[in-house]
Amino acid sequence: MDLTKYHQPFSNVTESEVGILVIHGITSTTSSMEYLAKQFADAGYNVELPGLTGHGTKWQDMNSVKYTDWIEDLEKALKKLQERCSKIFLCGLSLGGGLALFMAGKHPELNGVILINHAAKFTHPKFWFVPLLRKIIPSTPAVASDIKDPNSKEIAYDRTPTNGVYEMLKMLKEMRKMLPDIKQPVIIFKSLEDHVVPKTSVTYTMKNIGSKNKELIWLKNSYHVAPLDYDKELIAEKSIEFINEH
Repeated sequence: MDLTKYHQPFSNVTESEVGILVIHGITSTTSSMEYLAKQFADAGYNVELPGLTGHGTKWQDMNSVKYTDWIEDLEKALKKLQERCSKIFLCGLSLGGGLALFMAGKHPELNGVILINHAAKFTHPKFWFVPLLRKIIPSTPAVASDIKDPNSKEIAYDRTPTNGVYEMLKMLKEMRKMLPDIKQPVIIFKSLEDHVVPKTSVTYTMKNIGSKNKELIWLKNSYHVAPLDYDKELIAEKSIEFINEH
């Protein structure tokens, strides 16, 4: 299956002073965040949704990617927004949420962070073996399309590249060091039933982030890929409220 057509960057240019950098998850494509990106565009905001390097082609490509490549992708998209906006928010799903926090730590001038089932900390023992595993096994079964709505599907890799997971874990380790210094307002959406990212990521972030202004909304009717699930309208509505407030 050719994923290229599902992995096109989305951009919206308006006269608004507000911009949103939207970030997709690991092994996924920009299509997983397109609904949300278009809701932000319809609300009149500038939007940049870049495709992350190593995604949207074939899973083997992610085994030669460094997490710094993803940061570079985001820096380029952020620069585009900075050229036309004075207030910029970050919005990320899963790995994209972890990357949003990394960018917030790196850019204290940004105005707020929207996290959806974000990755921050994994405690399952299987993650201890990733540094070794990636040298022996190039991929493991897919984590994609954890969606409650049977009529919705996430377009993503059918395997999970072990080096991609290793790079994500390296990035998250750096991000966690930044958490106490992240002061921007943050809103976190977390599915009560998420088969990919544990609740630990939320509890850890809520406890350690430096933000005084932090809100947690539990999603009762979605699994991991919530922006394609039953709660997607709620996420869009509450995110727009959060942006307008800050």
